Amino acid sequence: MTKQERAARTRQALIRSAAAVFEQHGYAQARLAQISFGAGVSTGALHFHFDNKAAVAQAVVAEASRRLRELSAAVRRGTDNALQALVDTSHALLERLRDDPVSRAGFRLSCDGDEAAVPDLRLEWHQRVRELLDEAAATGALAEGVSREDTAAATVAVTAGFEALGRNDPAWLAPPMLTGFWNLLLPRIAAAETVAHVDPSGARAAEPALRAPGPALARPARGAVEPAARVN
Repeated sequence: MTKQERAARTRQALIRSAAAVFEQHGYAQARLAQISFGAGVSTGALHFHFDNKAAVAQAVVAEASRRLRELSAAVRRGTDNALQALVDTSHALLERLRDDPVSRAGFRLSCDGDEAAVPDLRLEWHQRVRELLDEAAATGALAEGVSREDTAAATVAVTAGFEALGRNDPAWLAPPMLTGFWNLLLPRIAAAETVAHVDPSGARAAEPALRAPGPALARPARGAVEPAARVN
């Protein structure tokens, strides 16, 4: 393994460890020593990648953002029905929040008002919801007079609410919760000829996207040498 490959793997290990520490202790109480310990590296190795705790939090949010974009794109490739893609993506997102610590921590950091954590993943999610609704409207899948902005706001509010409630009770992230929401909403927003062709429980078109996401191996600057990992 080259030094650059080792550095990239260490960075991803630190992001995963930070996600677990932030989730367990919260941003304010998290300590860099806990993060480096969880990644199995020295604090020197951590500081090679990140200047401070805010930079670590930023990296967690950025990784969660990347995973959200990849998830959304994978779902969209699985169906030519934009409204079904919206339903499927919402189910995939909640499943990811239930099973992926980095995504959970990223949403929590970006949504709890910490200035160090940008972008706001809820705003990113709102943008994607609105894009899919615009696509659905362009193909005549939405009922006449439906407000895309109101529909997007309701969808984001419900999914964000499930995310917040799911922090203490994972049952809120279970598929039946979101299916119930879509059972209520779809008959009110979908055109009559469309609603029968949209599965509120999710068509599972994005099954491969629901697997545990792999890391994006960000490489350090050319010539940089990472400090040696801690040996226990």
